[in-house]
Amino acid sequence: MTVQGSISFVVGEEKKLTDVLSESDVMPLLKSVVGAGLDLAAIVDTAGEPLWFFAPGETRPGSMLPLGAAQECRPIMLSGDTVGRVHLSAGGEIDPALLRFLARVVGDAVNSMVQTNLKRMMVTELHTKVVQMSYDELLEKNRQLSASEQKYRELAEHLEVRVQDRTAELKQAYARMLQQEKMASVGQLAAGMAHEINNPLSFVLSNLKTLEKYVSRFTELAGFYEEQVAQAGSDAVTRCLQAKRSELKIDFILDDLGDLFTQSHAGAERVKKILSDLRGFSHIDDAEHSQLDVNAEIERTLSVLSSEIPGDAEITRELAEIPLVVCRGALLCQAFLNIIRNAIQVKPHGLRLRIRTALHANDHITIVFKDNGPGIAPDIQARIFEPFFTTHEVGSGMGMGLKVAYDAVTSCCGTITLSSKEGQGAAFVITLPINGRCNE
Repeated sequence: MTVQGSISFVVGEEKKLTDVLSESDVMPLLKSVVGAGLDLAAIVDTAGEPLWFFAPGETRPGSMLPLGAAQECRPIMLSGDTVGRVHLSAGGEIDPALLRFLARVVGDAVNSMVQTNLKRMMVTELHTKVVQMSYDELLEKNRQLSASEQKYRELAEHLEVRVQDRTAELKQAYARMLQQEKMASVGQLAAGMAHEINNPLSFVLSNLKTLEKYVSRFTELAGFYEEQVAQAGSDAVTRCLQAKRSELKIDFILDDLGDLFTQSHAGAERVKKILSDLRGFSHIDDAEHSQLDVNAEIERTLSVLSSEIPGDAEITRELAEIPLVVCRGALLCQAFLNIIRNAIQVKPHGLRLRIRTALHANDHITIVFKDNGPGIAPDIQARIFEPFFTTHEVGSGMGMGLKVAYDAVTSCCGTITLSSKEGQGAAFVITLPINGRCNE
């Protein structure tokens, strides 16, 4: 069908941001981003006047916004011109990178809504003009409008899905940030404890050695006195000394002194090793990426978890000679800890945990954690690395343990997979590149 003539369309007078957006369009988005941990979210015009605003416990302001310690803005564009800004504000404790990420997400969403609504307005004006044309032209334009309307409807639906996806990403990023802050706090605490306890512990170890020498000399001196008295031939004095020696149980004390000193030395050295393992586990003094002995990190993690491991648990180590691996030590230790702790939680009695390391394909290593727990049902195996997913009882965890382990391994350019049959335990297999580089 040939359409005669042409359509002349002019947008008309310049539109303002409030002509294109409404409160019902933007308020759900502002409330959602504030729910992710911000103090304030607003859309302002070019003069800085708030058009729409949301902050918990705050009423609509006049021309002043309540500002937090950290702020971020993103421009809102209409027909190539800046017509307003997205303004986000939060307390000083928020990660600046997270605040910038939130501002970019909200800015993109608002600009998408502006463009979509503007196109809808243009379609409406175009429709009004077309009805005045001939019947053939009207049919053709109606077909075009129908296609455009369907396209914009799909765009609107996709926009809602994108907002939901971005909200989920924000929650995951926030949870990971909390976990990283927790690890940093643990590392700082471990470093402080190790420093404060190591000093008096060094005094104790040194004094124990000195005391052992002093006691040895006193024992030698007491024996010397007894020999001299015996040589002097005074039976009365000898009997008196023997009676006093028996009364004070000197023979028992001399026999027990060796064990006392041995046990005291062993206990002090054990405390020293625990502090060293705790500090090493946190990797507070290491660079972001460094060469790690994976076998040593596994032993260190088991030492840190020693108080949580049940007394009847049997942990078998099959640690092969493997090269050093370039990785972020704190994150890798956190992955090991979460996997071992998960095995302890699913099998609190009679746990049999096998830990194995091996060289794989010359440029990778594998670490396998296999337990004798109840296993994981096939229908949920694909979800175990999802954030906030847990099979434990309510209140026993956030469901972030295996997710953090997954993120830690992937940050080292490695992979982590699950092999499990229900009722036959589970095996987590970690593969890491030796050079710490991700495949292109």
